[in-house]
Amino acid sequence: MSDTVIKISNLIKEYKMYSRKKDRLFEAILPFYKKHSTFKALDNLNLEIKKGEVLGILGKNGAGKSTLLKMITGVVSPTSGNIEVNGKISSLLELGAAFNPDLTGYENIYQHGQVMGLTDEEIKSKEKEIIDFADIGEHLSQPVKTYSSGMFARLAFACAINVDPDILIVDEVLSVGDMAFQLKCFKKFEQFKNNGKTIIFVTHNINDVMTNCNRVIILENGKKTFDGTVKDGVDRYKKIIVGLDPDENIKNETEEIEISNSEINSNENNLKTWKKDFNQNPNMIEYGNREAEVIDYGIFDKEGNPVSIFDNGDYVTFKSKVKFNKEVKEPIFTVTLKDFTGKDITGTNSNIEKISTGTYKKGDIVVTEFTQKVPIAPGKYTLSFSCTKYNAKGELEALNRKYDALLVEVITTKSTVGLVRLDSKINIKKIN
Repeated sequence: MSDTVIKISNLIKEYKMYSRKKDRLFEAILPFYKKHSTFKALDNLNLEIKKGEVLGILGKNGAGKSTLLKMITGVVSPTSGNIEVNGKISSLLELGAAFNPDLTGYENIYQHGQVMGLTDEEIKSKEKEIIDFADIGEHLSQPVKTYSSGMFARLAFACAINVDPDILIVDEVLSVGDMAFQLKCFKKFEQFKNNGKTIIFVTHNINDVMTNCNRVIILENGKKTFDGTVKDGVDRYKKIIVGLDPDENIKNETEEIEISNSEINSNENNLKTWKKDFNQNPNMIEYGNREAEVIDYGIFDKEGNPVSIFDNGDYVTFKSKVKFNKEVKEPIFTVTLKDFTGKDITGTNSNIEKISTGTYKKGDIVVTEFTQKVPIAPGKYTLSFSCTKYNAKGELEALNRKYDALLVEVITTKSTVGLVRLDSKINIKKIN
């Protein structure tokens, strides 16, 4: 028996676009009157989703993500193509869409369940779980139209998440309600993952995709342009959101860039090529518009010695050399540590630290230094460097990014619980 739970074949969704409202009416009543243009929200999409997969769908606004989810759930009909679904779907798209505002919360639990195809007996078996999850107290006996937006979202989420579906579809709604309720939502989401449910997950939060998904597709202008691993998909999407060609991959230069005394006024250590002393990643990803280039980088202890392994309780300095190929005002210098799945663990930049970086002309070379402790859990990580800027439109431009440039290891002299090391001052006092 096939483990495919959703199979999408040659899916197309077109919308008619009218410049005037009356043209829509005239087309409806006059057979030969055609005054519309056509927008393709989805263009010949093919996709198979397996049982137990957690699929992340990435794409800019208008790429077709929500349209795809609505067609899978049957809210929107395709223009052409076919969607085969094997299993019960619960969707967290438009929460409370099946609710009647004049009915009480309790009555809406049953109405929502009936829309989901459940019998009254099945809804009854889930009733307490839904009520406990929503946790809105005596408001359950009041009409939904009297609810605050937070109470409405809590009940709607509780109804959608507690029907034990085979396939869960989530679209940017995991952060509803207060912090305690959000935690409850994420724990329920984790329970679905651990139970081997199929989940389709749409969000603009890349870290959520890195944390939750085991496969990623990217939609651009209604077309599927990527289908593969989470790390590769996220790396590609990062290029897309800054307006770069996602297939661009600047090749590493085989020759070291010579830096003369006239190009940089610094100490002897800064004139050396640092990266030769470190564990460089042969699969580093590099891109940008080349207005500036990160030409060298390294990690140094407090005595200035290069280190690839450092203690999470010691101060280290992340350094980079950036050469400017044209005049740039207020560039942003960045450093980021990621784990081996590609998830950002920590990092900072000159903009976050509120540092005015000045203006640099063509030929200038700048040394940037980030000095700090890195109190993260021991393990192996990658270190990334970049130089970016905001253009006149307020959009972030990547001048040069070197993702996963160095391979580093963090060690510790004491045990760490979780991801972050806490150096606490503990006071214990007997009072009786």
